[in-house]
Amino acid sequence: MTDQKTAGRGRTAPAGFDRRLLPPMMLGSVLNPINSTIIAVTLIPIGDALGASPAQTAWLVSALYLATALGQPVVGRLIDIFGPRRLFLVSTSLVGIAGVIGTLAPNLGVLIASRVLLGFGTCAGYPAAMALLRSEALRTGQDSPGGVLTALAVANQTIAVIGPLLGGLLVGLGGWRTTFALNVPLAAAAVLLGLLRLPKEAGPGASPEPGTESSPATGATPSPGRAGDLAARLDLPGMALFAAMLVSLLLFLMNLHLRDWYLLAIAAAASAAFGARELRAPTPFIDLRVLGGNTPLLITYGRALVAYVVSYSFLYGFTQWTEEGFGLSPFHAGLAQIPMFLVAIGVSIVSGRREGVRGKLLVGGLGQVVACLVMLTLTGASPVWTLILVALIFGLPQGLNNLALQNSVYFQADPERTASSAGLLRTFAYVGSMVASSTTAASFGQRADTGGMHHLAWIMLGAAVLYLLLTVSDRALGRTSDSAAAHSPKE
Repeated sequence: MTDQKTAGRGRTAPAGFDRRLLPPMMLGSVLNPINSTIIAVTLIPIGDALGASPAQTAWLVSALYLATALGQPVVGRLIDIFGPRRLFLVSTSLVGIAGVIGTLAPNLGVLIASRVLLGFGTCAGYPAAMALLRSEALRTGQDSPGGVLTALAVANQTIAVIGPLLGGLLVGLGGWRTTFALNVPLAAAAVLLGLLRLPKEAGPGASPEPGTESSPATGATPSPGRAGDLAARLDLPGMALFAAMLVSLLLFLMNLHLRDWYLLAIAAAASAAFGARELRAPTPFIDLRVLGGNTPLLITYGRALVAYVVSYSFLYGFTQWTEEGFGLSPFHAGLAQIPMFLVAIGVSIVSGRREGVRGKLLVGGLGQVVACLVMLTLTGASPVWTLILVALIFGLPQGLNNLALQNSVYFQADPERTASSAGLLRTFAYVGSMVASSTTAASFGQRADTGGMHHLAWIMLGAAVLYLLLTVSDRALGRTSDSAAAHSPKE
């Protein structure tokens, strides 16, 4: 294959990483985090407007993550097979539709439904970006994702800075509905960039162009032949069992109570059936044989789960407490989050091109523990600077953990399943976010007071300690660091 080739855009792609791919990659990947962070400062105004308690508005958080946790690996697998362009365009279009529904929602039920649709709509961005990154590495022969992965991480952190502040500003200017309307122009921009910049793909029954290799980004996938062959490659029964397992588990986590034990029973039964199906399927949805033999990747997924329990408990729980327990307005509650994200951006930029992941994970783990301990000292009478201090400390793990987890998956995953492996990373992260949402609702009950915040901080501290233990005991991190170093660009 030559150094350059056309990418379906009417122009010749450069020999190095095609920088024209960055705008759609970055915008697609931030659609989920902007909706995750902007909702944090709108939960109280929405509850006041619709007469809902914090336990009820928590469903606005849980609904997004339920849909995304389910959709990420499914869409990732479809991207592995068909390439990112089609999935990216369909998914981002759903974001715009969800924005319209949320803006016009007459009650909490419809608003939750719009968040479900929004969750599915944001599923393609991150797996598509990882698939494009892997495809560009194959095209150029330069497996050097450090700079691009850092750009994605910084984009997510930047959006996280803007999210709470923008949310507070929009609520102040036009009410909470404007935070849903924001998705309409964002989706339009993403679709336009996808049409202009993403490489066009061959149809499912088409053969690769002469001189090209099979690649998710070019869409030069081998012809699946008949519809039955295509269904086998998609493993629809496996996807259905995975959905049953995940939905029942997450529904239980949303409202932890022994009366819902049957949901755990359904999850266990679906899990057993899913395992049996995937182990004998010729082209499994999730190749458990490969995944089961990849212990470092499984530990990375577990680490992501507990990391998100901590970070999203802080994002949602601490923000609600600063409004109800401390007395800040939504706008000022958003301002209080900015120091965390500014530190995270700086940390991501400084550490992004440095080799290795173990040191980043260790420092990030320690930062989580310290921040949780400081949270336990706060009360409604604490000075404002203590809120800033907690946010500053949380910025360290926010910048280090996300980048290190992302790099870990890139180097630990099967190259042929990069998109679906990236989707699974987000699935585990969203399960952690669901635990955080459920824990926050249980800790606060009807009001986000200081006692509830302290209860939440103790749970966060336990998760932070577990994260640190998983990192300290993981000897495979050294090999992941060596792999990252071997593929880093040399100055």
